[in-house]
Amino acid sequence: MRYTVFCGSHDGNDPALIEGARELGAEMARRGIGLVYGGSRLGVMGAVAAGALDGGGEVIGVIPGALARREVAHDGLTELRVVGSMHERKAMMADLSDGFIALPGGMGTLDEFFESLTWAQLGVHPNPCGLLNLGGYWDRLLALLDQLVERGFARPEHRDMVIVEARPAALLDRFAVYRPPPGGRWVRPSER
Repeated sequence: MRYTVFCGSHDGNDPALIEGARELGAEMARRGIGLVYGGSRLGVMGAVAAGALDGGGEVIGVIPGALARREVAHDGLTELRVVGSMHERKAMMADLSDGFIALPGGMGTLDEFFESLTWAQLGVHPNPCGLLNLGGYWDRLLALLDQLVERGFARPEHRDMVIVEARPAALLDRFAVYRPPPGGRWVRPSER
């Protein structure tokens, strides 16, 4: 069992976010859940990896070669996979993963998380997708997701696929019992 964690390679301006990332990594290691992440030793990425490594967990980093040089790839991981592009990175992370979690991060974090969520919505994979809402980091994003439903651009059942918790243990507990919504087409014929 492995979960991919998407997050930033910067520290941000709230030390509690770094501590929350470290706590998630440690809790994953404690539960025997491997960590797949972006491969950097910096920022939130470095903190989640440190938490997992300090707990004796498996940590696989996946990083494009160009970023490996710029972001200072982590050299103490269980495994570091260097790929040719961001597309290859996302595909490899998805192939290695049984679930997807977003920690605080920027545009890349949003891109990676929403691609995984869209794939879940379309039935490409059956895995849980969640936001660790440390310090309310994702509150405005959650309001936007609610607006998508209110305005008719997303279904409530697709919005409900986003698992949200403020504590790592609670998020992992919900991942452990996650079941994807019942099958079927994601667009009804009458809606075309």
